[in-house]
Amino acid sequence: MTAPPVRNNTLDLIGNTPLVYLKGPSEAAGCAIFGKCEFANPGASVKDRAALWIVRDAEARGELRPGGTIVEGTAGNTGIGIALVANALGYRTVIVMPDNQSKEKMDTLRALGAELVLVPPTKFADPAHFVHTSRRLAEETDGAVWANQFDNIANRKAHIESTAPELWEQMEGRIDGFTCAAGTGGTVAGVGMGLKSLDEKVTIALTDPHGAALYSYFATGELKAEGSSVAEGIGQGRVTANLEGAPIDTQFRISDEEGLEWVARLLREEGLCLGLSSGINVAGAVALGTQLGTGSRIATILCDTGFRYLSTLYNPEWLEAKGLPVFDWLKGD
Repeated sequence: MTAPPVRNNTLDLIGNTPLVYLKGPSEAAGCAIFGKCEFANPGASVKDRAALWIVRDAEARGELRPGGTIVEGTAGNTGIGIALVANALGYRTVIVMPDNQSKEKMDTLRALGAELVLVPPTKFADPAHFVHTSRRLAEETDGAVWANQFDNIANRKAHIESTAPELWEQMEGRIDGFTCAAGTGGTVAGVGMGLKSLDEKVTIALTDPHGAALYSYFATGELKAEGSSVAEGIGQGRVTANLEGAPIDTQFRISDEEGLEWVARLLREEGLCLGLSSGINVAGAVALGTQLGTGSRIATILCDTGFRYLSTLYNPEWLEAKGLPVFDWLKGD
């Protein structure tokens, strides 16, 4: 076994994440399903990639200068990635986040030295939405740039230039399908564009949680949301700049219950502690693999670590309050 090379600096630790064969999902779908272990990034999520590309893009355009500030609105993981990248490059970070996200994300951001601004969750059309609030703060702060992860296509460029070619190499050019959910849309669009440039026959599927509008958009052309989801960081009600031109071939809608079933199984059967977005992605990969048939090879994104959700997904009281099933091992006598 060859040891990975020594990195020149900590930012080089972002990307080149392992790919793992998922036994249970593969057996369920009758094909081979692989998970990209994005929790292995320094900030423990896929959002480290977008954070690095967004910051480097702002530097290249001359908008971000030494001693500057990066402001972003985020469900948490992008903020964590930006805070780490900013620390490594000598920038200050201000993060605006809805106050209904996990306590672990808030505590992590504060621990990393970011200034955390919490706002009530609201619809995107509301000027008080976390995205609009972060834009205003950036405009009001001297030497600040607004990361704008939803509509800054440096986000999807990260996945065109890194995630997609990594998957292609790891799967030795034998990949029949890829799927994941959309938050900003950067991952599904970027990986989709990158893989299609290597083999246009690769099927790209959107896996959408309930409460999001993109399943309907790609199925019928109409943005229409149905139901709701407690998943953090995924689910979108509009076509962001990152999603424009995304090569989506098919789409699936996955419930929280189905996603949680895979979160539970992957932990109990395969020793992977993941968040709900990863469970929803795996459920989508099973659906895509079932559709493409025996012998197909499917990849998806394992977005972040479950350790970021100990107060929510792994808390029986929280699950019960949300009307969701409690994992067997968390139930009392």
